[in-house]
Amino acid sequence: MNQVRPAVIGKDGRTSAIMESLRQSRRVIGAVPVLSPWKVLRLNASREDEVRYNVLRLQKRNEEPDFVVCGPEEPLTAGEEGIVNWLWREFQIPCVGPTKNAAQIESSKSFTRRLLAKHGIPGNPEFRVFPDLSGIESYLEELGSFVVKPDGLTGGKGVKVSGEHLESIADAVLYCRELFNVGHRSVVIEEKLDGEEFSLQSFCDGTHVEHMPPVQDHKRAHEGDTGPNTGGMGSYSCENHSLPFLSPNDIEQARAINERVADALRKDTGEPYKGILYGGFMATRDGLRLLEYNARFGDPEALNVLPLLKTDFADVCEAIIQGTLDELEIQFENLATVCKYVVPDGYPEHPVRRELIDLTRVPTDLKNLREFSAAVDPVTNRLYRLTGSRAVAFVGIGADVSEAERVAESAARAVRGPVYHREDIGTRELIAKRVAHMRELRSSDREVLDKADAAPHIGVLEVA
Repeated sequence: MNQVRPAVIGKDGRTSAIMESLRQSRRVIGAVPVLSPWKVLRLNASREDEVRYNVLRLQKRNEEPDFVVCGPEEPLTAGEEGIVNWLWREFQIPCVGPTKNAAQIESSKSFTRRLLAKHGIPGNPEFRVFPDLSGIESYLEELGSFVVKPDGLTGGKGVKVSGEHLESIADAVLYCRELFNVGHRSVVIEEKLDGEEFSLQSFCDGTHVEHMPPVQDHKRAHEGDTGPNTGGMGSYSCENHSLPFLSPNDIEQARAINERVADALRKDTGEPYKGILYGGFMATRDGLRLLEYNARFGDPEALNVLPLLKTDFADVCEAIIQGTLDELEIQFENLATVCKYVVPDGYPEHPVRRELIDLTRVPTDLKNLREFSAAVDPVTNRLYRLTGSRAVAFVGIGADVSEAERVAESAARAVRGPVYHREDIGTRELIAKRVAHMRELRSSDREVLDKADAAPHIGVLEVA
């Protein structure tokens, strides 16, 4: 068994989960260093110097990383070549993450829509790409209800939906104008879909694809899915590696789409997609639809799946880099998870900053609780200072979702300071609404109805 020295790029809850998984590896030696800050918006000279300095410092101590795991999306598309090619060119260090060309699957929504259309991959909604305002108003009128997406990275907060964020066609046109004014090269306008969203993340080595359990994220800031969109207030996964509102066919379709997209990326870019391919899907009355792709682990979705990974994560990373995922048996525990983020008061629009939060009442010795720090600076033992974004995530693990939710909620409630969290994530009541929603949409789908009626088996809800 050869030992390895990994490093990570990032500074958020997702990065904390990646680091914890690497620390749990039987093969990893030493600490897991962070090579650069989270917000790498572009690889300019100062950022390159900072990363270079960190690598050279590790080289001097004979601790140069054998590979790097990239947490957030920004470094993947930074500069002229992205962090993956840059690290290899400068230091011959491989990276778990796609090249800049392959990462277009996240950085360009028009690229993604056209890729699916070109290769006949199912899941596209009705859409058009507009390089300017010409024709936008008439297409909005044609659709009636719509979604407006900037064609670029926006930290998951740029999408606006009619009836929720946009009250009229005039509002939508104005928003498109704003997007062009701040430098977006195009906007994508799509039909508005009705259904339930879920995330399916997959490990990819360029040829082979291995899937993780599906997760449902909660973007809205407040209880009952109200308030502004956020980076994600929390999420849950089920012990049977499905979700209560999904049919087996939904899971099979999502997996097949991820596999075909990975293959299409290799064909179109000429480069193997190595890293995490994360599809955001919606189950609708008319089947599965793809909302978007991300080129890295989700946050919070990574916090649900990584604690369940039975296979050594260092082995998974090496298999991704070497193209040997098919030689590795990847397994996840058959347990449920619920993640709840504690966030600053006023988040996401006007978050308090530099205030202290106290975690001394949160237990640190529970085997079924994971704690992942994010946008906080440590002050002293169990005291942290808020920096303005999601602060700390708590993940409960249990035999079913109800048990996992109780663990996560107990920990989140124990935090003291100017913070809040969504108490309803993972609760029986909220999940029952999701099941009822899909039952209404698919009233003639016997498979989904039967699955909903069997929901008490997973300890989540009772359907009358």
